[in-house]
Amino acid sequence: YAGGVTPKEAWELFSSGAAALVDVRTAEERKFVGHVPETLHVAWATGTALNRNPRFVKELEAKVKKDQPVLLLCRSGKRSALAAEAAAKAGFTQVYNILEGFEGDLDEQQQRGALGGWRHAALPWVQD
Repeated sequence: YAGGVTPKEAWELFSSGAAALVDVRTAEERKFVGHVPETLHVAWATGTALNRNPRFVKELEAKVKKDQPVLLLCRSGKRSALAAEAAAKAGFTQVYNILEGFEGDLDEQQQRGALGGWRHAALPWVQD
């Protein structure tokens, strides 16, 4: 895939209309943890066991064009990296992983939100 971008770079691309932002977390994560407004959603994995969504590429193809810039966002940047690889293998030519994800990495207390990520960068997000 095309590589990674920081949350701030992703926001600049998305807010200017230069790229689509697709959240690959579960619907539950988006609802209870929060999400970026006006983004698309295609789960890479589903349920509490995070079972891989076998329809991921087909669902992504239904929402974005294969030649448009696409930014993928998950919790920490790990699932979105896997999703970006799968999308690239399926023919998406400008797919990027948002490094650090929505919540960033775990800190010494095994908590997210203080070490990087979309929310830590104080970028726009909402919570249901």
